[in-house]
Amino acid sequence: MKAPTGAHDTAFFENRIESDQKIEVQALEPHLLASILRISQINIIDFSNFRNHATKFSTRKQPLIKNNRAPGETTLIKPWIFEFMQAPNPSDGDTLPGAVTAAFNDNFAFWLEAERLGFEGIFFSEHHFAHSLSPSPNLLIAAISRHTTRLRLGTMGNVVPLYEPWRVIEELTMLDHLTSGRLEIGFAAGVPQELARIGLGMAEARERFNEALDILDAALVNPVVNHSGKYWKFENLTLMPGVFLQPAPPKWTTVVSSASAQKSAQRRSKICTGFESVSRISEIFDAYRSECAGLGLPASPDQLAIRRNISISRDAAAARDEARTAKAATLKIVAGDPRVTDRASSTLDAPKAGAGFSLHDDDYIAGTPAQVAEQIIDQCRKCGAGHFLAMLSRGSSARRLESLALFGEEVLPQMRRAQIG
Repeated sequence: MKAPTGAHDTAFFENRIESDQKIEVQALEPHLLASILRISQINIIDFSNFRNHATKFSTRKQPLIKNNRAPGETTLIKPWIFEFMQAPNPSDGDTLPGAVTAAFNDNFAFWLEAERLGFEGIFFSEHHFAHSLSPSPNLLIAAISRHTTRLRLGTMGNVVPLYEPWRVIEELTMLDHLTSGRLEIGFAAGVPQELARIGLGMAEARERFNEALDILDAALVNPVVNHSGKYWKFENLTLMPGVFLQPAPPKWTTVVSSASAQKSAQRRSKICTGFESVSRISEIFDAYRSECAGLGLPASPDQLAIRRNISISRDAAAARDEARTAKAATLKIVAGDPRVTDRASSTLDAPKAGAGFSLHDDDYIAGTPAQVAEQIIDQCRKCGAGHFLAMLSRGSSARRLESLALFGEEVLPQMRRAQIG
């Protein structure tokens, strides 16, 4: 097998090198040789104990799955993990000694198993001050990137109003190199009650978000940036290290309204949403498609993603009970979010008139593996989403790994075969 000699020989890396392949290395540049050594499982830190811990929950000890799909394939559902990083006992204030470290270790085992099972990738959320152990998704991506070779790794998303945009782009382009081009970039405006804790109102946060997006979008395609706005001003600012692969990593934005979907289309950004009913998500996606059409841009299922809570078990009733518990926990977390327009209804119908979103039963998919697969495929087909982000059980580490095994071995293959559009 002939190896590439330059950074732009991307097809070589798209084929995802297996450790048993023979590679001619005499012409390799140092950075490519380092990538091959990493892909061949030569790691600085030994995570074998994590892999062993995860694999015991799998009913089939298959080797790592290779994603044999043509580049740019947009007709099959791509399965992702959405990682909220639930904090241990968040309502108790202080956690037991070692509980947080144990939670990080358990999650690493979970992510390594997700790669073995053939998931497309993992999107990491960003939350602050309570409930979540992910105040910096960028750090999590940097850590797991050195021990994975196939998973795409993304932020969903960086809470842009909290940061200087030049620092955001520097960190993200570093991650693009650390992941050898496996990075997916997601931006978010933030959760109102989290922003309020530091005295940042939603009006200012939205202004900062929109201005920062202009800077970030420009910096992804040109590392020398000029900008003059309300919050930031600079001339000929060179932002290093620049992206790994041209023209730029895939770009995502979290949206909860048609207006934000339309703005994302104008920015050539993919979009992801959740919480809402399938019918409401279809409206949001239709607004995105219409805006793309007006701009003369394509709008395929590959540009659209939905995120859902998944409760999966051999026992359908147990899965439904788990989903009800998950919904109650979510309602408690979002109790102070002014964007949520309906929190009291047991069915949580579509949003009332005006801005905001509701929590709908469609956001909670529960049942046996066959039932879960059927619901996922049905929702994706109805709204036209080519990506599905699964937020698996928030229970114990053992329960999460059990859910991951059931989903990866029995649901994921059906998703990979399901055509959209």
